[in-house]
Amino acid sequence: MKKYNLLGLLILSAFWINVTGNINLPAIFSNHMVLQQNSEVSIWGWARPNEQVSVTGSWDGVEVKTLGDNHANWKVILNTPKAGGPYSITIKGYNTVVINDVLIGEVWLCSGQSNMEWTPGAGIVNGNEEIKKANYPNIRFFSVVNRSADCPQQDVSGNWQGCNPETMVNFSAIAYFFGKKIHDSLNVPIGLINSSWGGTPAETWVNANVISKDAELAKAATALSEVPWCPVNPGAAYNAMIAPVIPYNLAGVLWYQGESNTANPDTYIKLFPALIQSWRHKWGKDFPFYYVQIAPYEYGTPNAGVMVMDAQRLSMSVPNTGMVVINDIGNVKDIHPRNKIDVGYRLANWALAKTYGKKDIVFSGPLFNEQKIDGNKIQLIFDYAQNGLKTDGQPLKDFQIAGEDQVFYEAIAKIKGNTVIVQSPKVKKPVAVRFAWSNTAEPNLFNTEGLPASCFRTDNWEMKYK
Repeated sequence: MKKYNLLGLLILSAFWINVTGNINLPAIFSNHMVLQQNSEVSIWGWARPNEQVSVTGSWDGVEVKTLGDNHANWKVILNTPKAGGPYSITIKGYNTVVINDVLIGEVWLCSGQSNMEWTPGAGIVNGNEEIKKANYPNIRFFSVVNRSADCPQQDVSGNWQGCNPETMVNFSAIAYFFGKKIHDSLNVPIGLINSSWGGTPAETWVNANVISKDAELAKAATALSEVPWCPVNPGAAYNAMIAPVIPYNLAGVLWYQGESNTANPDTYIKLFPALIQSWRHKWGKDFPFYYVQIAPYEYGTPNAGVMVMDAQRLSMSVPNTGMVVINDIGNVKDIHPRNKIDVGYRLANWALAKTYGKKDIVFSGPLFNEQKIDGNKIQLIFDYAQNGLKTDGQPLKDFQIAGEDQVFYEAIAKIKGNTVIVQSPKVKKPVAVRFAWSNTAEPNLFNTEGLPASCFRTDNWEMKYK
């Protein structure tokens, strides 16, 4: 009797599994999504332990099989073709899930704080006109809902949507204009994942282990005061808003953040590269990482803003990174400059030139390379100024020069070809120069193509910001 009861239970159990099914997918895998072209992409989800799972992309019909592990997880690798679609993906186990309207193209993750989060609906230059024109069915948006967590999570809240005026108005403006220019230039589908949260310091976007293992970063994190609009503790946003989408295959990352780290600017030069490298490590891919230097603004603490700006400039020493300078289109009275179009386009120019190999694209303004001391003058040499330098029609401003006494004086600066010559009658033996060295400096040095120069300093003297 017991033998027959056991057999009956097994039959009922098998029937129940087949009826209810157990294949589940994270929200990032859903209708209208975009997968990275010409690459190996990971598809993952949940199933019963030992449940056979097969995944087939309609672009090649190749069935890839795996088993649910003892933690009910599974993952497969699919090979994607060149850009195109729409396609479907079929996942079979005890049940069947079909993902429809899948495009193959270029996928970018867009992250940071409020200037990345800022939408056309919140108010941008030429916003109403741009919203009306935003009909791009092959640009797809995925907005990660703001969440925090104490440990890495497995899923996010969100869904893929096609770009139209109704969806674009509430999506990241910078991400949209970046995607629009890439789409128009390459004529491929674009997937944009926006995972940003206003007010967040960089610490919240880094795996907490990275910070806890570095005494200097851990101490700096304690300088961040609790605020009512976002978390400030290490890893909080990373755990809930980044970890769940790893290892969704990306073309690269866009980043706009730093304003909140004016609370502890002296460690941003270590923290920001650590963030970049830790994300790449987790993804297992040294993807491009393009970011925006924060704009001039009346931060309450002297030098705090410019220290973050300069840390961002110096972070370009990390391979395969690029920085957009926006000191010509900021607003010192508004921490949210409303010209998001040029910011997105400038990011796109970095990607088009460096990631996609497009020629004849000017993607950076002048960046300080080296100084040469010649008597009472200093010659400043710049990268990305091969065709020369110019001003806005007014004399050069925002240059300071100092001798060994470390006292800086306003300098007379003149352009000579693709260099700048700096001097002051108050400094007979100069040793160092600072340019645009204040929170609110709006300098007027550009390359001939019209892109602005970044702030910089040639000294390494102790810097106080309080």
